[in-house]
Amino acid sequence: MNEETVCAVHLGENFCLYFAGLECDALCKEKTLHRVLRNVNSQLLVVRPDLNMAAFEDVTDQEMKSGSGMHFNIHYYKTTTPSAGMPVAFSIQVEDKSYYMCCENECGKMTVRFREGEVPKEIPGESNIIFFKKTFTSCSSRAFKFEYSLAQGMFLAFEKEGYLRKLILKKLSREDEVDETMKISF
Repeated sequence: MNEETVCAVHLGENFCLYFAGLECDALCKEKTLHRVLRNVNSQLLVVRPDLNMAAFEDVTDQEMKSGSGMHFNIHYYKTTTPSAGMPVAFSIQVEDKSYYMCCENECGKMTVRFREGEVPKEIPGESNIIFFKKTFTSCSSRAFKFEYSLAQGMFLAFEKEGYLRKLILKKLSREDEVDETMKISF
């Protein structure tokens, strides 16, 4: 049996401890961007916690400037598996409260929800708040799709429901399929 000595090398940002020769599976928050999210129709994603939903809506410039529930924080996490995509979490301020996006199983169907609270600085294992950011297609580097980390092939998308375009999780039927409802740009 081989014994190895492991020494702490340095204390990184957010107090993450790094060891020589080892890679930590924990996700540590690296940076946060502040963006509005748009769908293929240039509609903005608007969160309405009082109605427990988020939908893409037509928003005027004036509404966007003063609008609550439209300006997202996109939290990027360091990863040891970059091939899966960049791990991100979403949060938003509505009035004086913070909400984070997560996915929950409701009656056998995965549903996107916004829960009150902050996203953690460090995530030790799997989490229902992490999505993998991937370029939408190789020729559109400014548009992305977001795969749910706990269900491979499930992506954030929108679905028409009456006059609404609700934010949902949607299964991609084939890996090479291009589904415009999953296209999100900043």
